[in-house]
Amino acid sequence: EEDSLSPFIRLQEKKKQARLMQKALEVKEEDFRERMKVITCRWRDLHAREAQLKTYMEKSGRILKENDKMRIQALKKAIKERERKMQKKSELLRAKRELEALRNKHQKLCNKVQKYSIFNKYLEDVVKISHFEEIQEVIWRYKTLLRMHKDLLQSQQAHKEMSEQAKVLLDQYTAEKEAEILQYKNELVQLQLRFEQAQSDVLPWETCWADIQNTTAKKTLKLGTIKMAIFNLFQ
Repeated sequence: EEDSLSPFIRLQEKKKQARLMQKALEVKEEDFRERMKVITCRWRDLHAREAQLKTYMEKSGRILKENDKMRIQALKKAIKERERKMQKKSELLRAKRELEALRNKHQKLCNKVQKYSIFNKYLEDVVKISHFEEIQEVIWRYKTLLRMHKDLLQSQQAHKEMSEQAKVLLDQYTAEKEAEILQYKNELVQLQLRFEQAQSDVLPWETCWADIQNTTAKKTLKLGTIKMAIFNLFQ
Protein backbone atom coordinates (compact mmCIF):
# COMPACT_ATOMS: atom_id res chain seq x y z
CA GLU A 1 0.00 0.00 0.00
CA GLU A 2 2.87 2.42 0.76
CA ASP A 3 4.48 1.57 -2.59
CA SER A 4 1.22 2.36 -4.39
CA LEU A 5 0.75 5.66 -2.52
CA SER A 6 4.32 6.96 -3.15
CA PRO A 7 3.79 7.57 -6.89
CA PHE A 8 0.50 9.23 -6.07
CA ILE A 9 2.20 11.56 -3.57
CA ARG A 10 4.96 12.34 -6.06
CA LEU A 11 2.34 12.98 -8.69
CA GLN A 12 0.54 15.40 -6.40
CA GLU A 13 3.84 17.17 -5.64
CA LYS A 14 4.59 17.44 -9.37
CA LYS A 15 1.15 18.90 -9.99
CA LYS A 16 1.67 21.34 -7.14
CA GLN A 17 5.03 22.38 -8.60
CA ALA A 18 3.40 22.84 -11.99
CA ARG A 19 0.72 25.07 -10.46
CA LEU A 20 3.39 27.09 -8.63
CA MET A 21 5.38 27.47 -11.85
CA GLN A 22 2.23 28.57 -13.69
CA LYS A 23 1.48 31.12 -10.97
CA ALA A 24 5.08 32.44 -11.05
CA LEU A 25 4.86 32.70 -14.84
CA GLU A 26 1.64 34.71 -14.57
CA VAL A 27 3.25 37.01 -11.99
CA LYS A 28 6.25 37.55 -14.29
CA GLU A 29 3.98 38.31 -17.24
CA GLU A 30 1.99 40.82 -15.18
CA ASP A 31 5.23 42.46 -14.00
CA PHE A 32 6.42 42.58 -17.62
CA ARG A 33 3.20 44.30 -18.73
CA GLU A 34 3.51 46.84 -15.90
CA ARG A 35 7.10 47.61 -16.87
CA MET A 36 6.07 48.08 -20.50
CA LYS A 37 3.40 50.54 -19.34
CA VAL A 38 6.04 52.48 -17.36
CA ILE A 39 8.37 52.51 -20.39
CA THR A 40 5.53 53.81 -22.60
CA CYS A 41 4.80 56.60 -20.10
CA ARG A 42 8.48 57.54 -20.02
CA TRP A 43 8.53 57.69 -23.84
CA ARG A 44 5.61 60.11 -23.79
CA ASP A 45 7.31 62.20 -21.08
CA LEU A 46 10.49 62.34 -23.16
CA HIS A 47 8.62 63.59 -26.24
CA ALA A 48 6.83 66.20 -24.08
CA ARG A 49 10.16 67.37 -22.65
CA GLU A 50 11.61 67.62 -26.15
CA ALA A 51 8.68 69.86 -27.20
CA GLN A 52 9.17 72.00 -24.08
CA LEU A 53 12.88 72.28 -24.86
CA LYS A 54 12.11 73.42 -28.41
CA THR A 55 9.66 76.06 -27.13
CA TYR A 56 12.21 77.22 -24.56
CA MET A 57 14.91 77.53 -27.22
CA GLU A 58 12.63 79.61 -29.45
CA LYS A 59 11.69 81.87 -26.55
CA SER A 60 15.35 82.22 -25.52
CA GLY A 61 16.28 83.14 -29.09
CA ARG A 62 13.71 85.95 -29.16
CA ILE A 63 14.83 87.24 -25.77
CA LEU A 64 18.47 87.23 -26.88
CA LYS A 65 17.59 89.19 -30.01
CA GLU A 66 15.66 91.77 -27.98
CA ASN A 67 18.52 92.07 -25.47
CA ASP A 68 21.05 92.50 -28.27
CA LYS A 69 18.91 95.21 -29.83
CA MET A 70 18.58 97.09 -26.52
CA ARG A 71 22.31 96.70 -25.83
CA ILE A 72 23.19 98.05 -29.27
CA GLN A 73 20.89 101.03 -28.79
CA ALA A 74 22.37 101.78 -25.37
CA LEU A 75 25.88 101.43 -26.76
CA LYS A 76 25.11 103.77 -29.62
CA LYS A 77 23.66 106.32 -27.23
CA ALA A 78 26.72 106.15 -24.96
CA ILE A 79 29.05 106.50 -27.94
CA LYS A 80 27.15 109.53 -29.22
CA GLU A 81 27.24 111.17 -25.79
CA ARG A 82 30.95 110.63 -25.47
CA GLU A 83 31.60 111.92 -28.96
CA ARG A 84 29.52 115.04 -28.21
CA LYS A 85 31.56 115.80 -25.10
CA MET A 86 34.83 115.25 -26.88
CA GLN A 87 33.67 117.39 -29.78
CA LYS A 88 32.85 120.30 -27.47
CA LYS A 89 36.28 120.13 -25.84
CA SER A 90 38.32 119.93 -29.02
CA GLU A 91 36.06 121.81 -31.46
CA LEU A 92 38.40 124.75 -32.04
CA LEU A 93 41.50 122.54 -32.30
CA ARG A 94 39.96 120.14 -34.73
CA ALA A 95 38.27 122.70 -36.98
CA LYS A 96 41.22 123.19 -39.32
CA ARG A 97 42.15 119.55 -39.28
CA GLU A 98 38.60 118.54 -40.06
CA LEU A 99 38.43 121.03 -42.88
CA GLU A 100 41.57 119.63 -44.45
CA ALA A 101 40.42 116.11 -43.81
CA LEU A 102 37.04 116.90 -45.30
CA ARG A 103 38.68 118.26 -48.41
CA ASN A 104 40.79 115.13 -48.78
CA LYS A 105 37.81 112.98 -48.03
CA HIS A 106 35.71 114.91 -50.50
CA GLN A 107 38.29 114.31 -53.17
CA LYS A 108 38.45 110.62 -52.33
CA LEU A 109 34.68 110.37 -52.29
CA CYS A 110 34.49 112.07 -55.65
CA ASN A 111 36.93 109.50 -56.97
CA LYS A 112 34.94 106.68 -55.42
CA VAL A 113 31.68 108.11 -56.74
CA GLN A 114 33.20 108.19 -60.18
CA LYS A 115 34.54 104.66 -59.76
CA TYR A 116 31.37 103.15 -58.29
CA SER A 117 28.83 105.11 -60.28
CA ILE A 118 27.79 101.88 -61.98
CA PHE A 119 26.70 100.44 -58.63
CA ASN A 120 24.78 103.59 -57.83
CA LYS A 121 22.96 103.22 -61.13
CA TYR A 122 22.17 99.60 -60.22
CA LEU A 123 20.74 100.64 -56.83
CA GLU A 124 18.66 103.32 -58.49
CA ASP A 125 17.19 100.68 -60.79
CA VAL A 126 16.48 98.49 -57.76
CA VAL A 127 14.62 101.35 -56.08
CA LYS A 128 12.53 101.88 -59.19
CA ILE A 129 11.34 98.27 -59.40
CA SER A 130 10.92 97.70 -55.62
CA HIS A 131 8.87 99.19 -52.79
CA PHE A 132 11.85 101.16 -51.46
CA GLU A 133 11.89 104.93 -51.88
CA GLU A 134 15.62 105.60 -51.39
CA ILE A 135 18.89 103.78 -51.93
CA GLN A 136 19.77 104.14 -48.25
CA GLU A 137 16.69 102.10 -47.38
CA VAL A 138 17.97 99.27 -49.57
CA ILE A 139 21.35 99.40 -47.81
CA TRP A 140 19.72 99.40 -44.37
CA ARG A 141 17.52 96.52 -45.39
CA TYR A 142 20.55 94.55 -46.58
CA LYS A 143 22.44 95.17 -43.32
CA THR A 144 19.38 94.18 -41.29
CA LEU A 145 18.98 90.93 -43.22
CA LEU A 146 22.67 90.19 -42.87
CA ARG A 147 22.53 90.70 -39.09
CA MET A 148 19.36 88.59 -38.83
CA HIS A 149 21.02 85.86 -40.87
CA LYS A 150 23.99 85.84 -38.52
CA ASP A 151 21.72 85.64 -35.45
CA LEU A 152 19.74 82.84 -37.08
CA LEU A 153 22.89 80.84 -37.76
CA GLN A 154 23.97 81.20 -34.13
CA SER A 155 20.53 80.15 -32.91
CA GLN A 156 20.50 77.14 -35.24
CA GLN A 157 23.95 76.10 -34.03
CA ALA A 158 22.84 76.27 -30.39
CA HIS A 159 19.66 74.33 -31.18
CA LYS A 160 21.69 71.73 -33.08
CA GLU A 161 23.99 71.20 -30.10
CA MET A 162 21.03 70.83 -27.74
CA SER A 163 19.37 68.38 -30.14
CA GLU A 164 22.54 66.30 -30.37
CA GLN A 165 22.80 66.15 -26.57
CA ALA A 166 19.13 65.14 -26.31
CA LYS A 167 19.68 62.49 -28.99
CA VAL A 168 22.65 61.04 -27.09
CA LEU A 169 20.59 60.86 -23.89
CA LEU A 170 17.70 59.28 -25.81
CA ASP A 171 20.00 56.66 -27.36
CA GLN A 172 21.42 55.79 -23.94
CA TYR A 173 17.96 55.50 -22.42
CA THR A 174 16.72 53.41 -25.37
CA ALA A 175 19.71 51.06 -25.13
CA GLU A 176 19.16 50.56 -21.39
CA LYS A 177 15.46 49.80 -21.83
CA GLU A 178 16.09 47.46 -24.74
CA ALA A 179 18.58 45.56 -22.59
CA GLU A 180 15.97 45.30 -19.81
CA ILE A 181 13.32 44.09 -22.28
CA LEU A 182 15.73 41.49 -23.67
CA GLN A 183 16.50 40.27 -20.16
CA TYR A 184 12.79 39.94 -19.35
CA LYS A 185 12.21 38.05 -22.59
CA ASN A 186 15.02 35.65 -21.71
CA GLU A 187 13.51 35.10 -18.26
CA LEU A 188 10.12 34.51 -19.86
CA VAL A 189 11.60 31.92 -22.22
CA GLN A 190 13.34 30.15 -19.32
CA LEU A 191 10.09 30.05 -17.33
CA GLN A 192 8.23 28.72 -20.37
CA LEU A 193 10.81 25.96 -20.79
CA ARG A 194 10.56 25.05 -17.13
CA PHE A 195 6.77 25.01 -17.38
CA GLU A 196 6.90 22.71 -20.42
CA GLN A 197 9.39 20.47 -18.61
CA ALA A 198 7.07 20.29 -15.62
CA GLN A 199 4.16 19.35 -17.91
CA SER A 200 6.26 16.63 -19.56
CA ASP A 201 7.15 15.29 -16.09
CA VAL A 202 3.47 15.12 -15.09
CA LEU A 203 2.49 12.89 -18.04
CA PRO A 204 4.58 9.79 -17.04
CA TRP A 205 3.33 10.06 -13.47
CA GLU A 206 -0.26 10.23 -14.67
CA THR A 207 0.35 7.10 -16.78
CA CYS A 208 1.90 5.37 -13.77
CA TRP A 209 -1.08 6.38 -11.64
CA ALA A 210 -3.47 4.91 -14.22
CA ASP A 211 -1.49 1.64 -14.19
CA ILE A 212 -1.61 1.59 -10.40
CA GLN A 213 -5.38 2.11 -10.44
CA ASN A 214 -5.81 -0.73 -12.98
CA THR A 215 -3.61 -3.06 -10.93
CA THR A 216 -5.50 -2.12 -7.75
CA ALA A 217 -8.84 -2.83 -9.44
CA LYS A 218 -7.63 -6.24 -10.63
CA LYS A 219 -6.32 -7.13 -7.17
CA THR A 220 -9.54 -5.94 -5.57
CA LEU A 221 -11.56 -8.11 -7.95
CA LYS A 222 -9.31 -11.07 -7.24
CA LEU A 223 -9.60 -10.51 -3.48
CA GLY A 224 -13.41 -10.41 -3.75
CA THR A 225 -13.36 -13.69 -5.69
CA ILE A 226 -11.14 -15.30 -3.03
CA LYS A 227 -13.43 -14.05 -0.27
CA MET A 228 -16.46 -15.43 -2.06
CA ALA A 229 -14.73 -18.80 -2.59
CA ILE A 230 -13.75 -18.98 1.10
CA PHE A 231 -17.31 -18.06 2.08
CA ASN A 232 -18.69 -20.82 -0.18
CA LEU A 233 -16.24 -23.34 1.26
CA PHE A 234 -17.24 -22.26 4.73
CA GLN A 235 -20.91 -22.76 3.80
